[in-house]
Amino acid sequence: MNPRSEIHARLAAALKEARTAKGLSLDAVARLSGVSRSMVSQIERGESSPTVATLWNLTQALQVDFAGLLEARETPRIEVIRAEAAPVIGGRGLGVSIRILSPAEAVGVHEVYDLTFATGGKLISDPHGPGCREHLTLLDGRIEVTSGEESQQLGTGDTARYFADRPHRIEAVGGPARAILIVQNS
Repeated sequence: MNPRSEIHARLAAALKEARTAKGLSLDAVARLSGVSRSMVSQIERGESSPTVATLWNLTQALQVDFAGLLEARETPRIEVIRAEAAPVIGGRGLGVSIRILSPAEAVGVHEVYDLTFATGGKLISDPHGPGCREHLTLLDGRIEVTSGEESQQLGTGDTARYFADRPHRIEAVGGPARAILIVQNS
């Protein structure tokens, strides 16, 4: 095996091992990383060589060390994700930045997001799975939370807990706002 194909094989194995160790599907990794499902699959099979940007997105989504991906390393006891390295996703929102704070293996079970709303920004969501609940704490500004037919306005420091297994939305009122959102059992 030539050195280049050996590196591709080790990279493919390391990425697949990281994904399966976290119990993530190809679709989940694609959603978290912004890399298409088919590209993730091709990389894991050693059929495609990822660009540095693609590899960076995958390692951030899988929370594996980019620099030491091909080395055997012990996992640090305190894992730090620097603010600029936290994944940011688009959503069904207008004027909303969504930063993922929870680890990739928590998808669907206990997800944590940092939401930053521009003036008039809104996050509109379809129903999640049965029994899904969201816990929203407003850090700054004012927002209105709607779950099904019920709406409540929140001020700085307020927390709303509501079912998210029905259409729901979060909307900034009167200016920008920032909140932490915890989604359980989506």
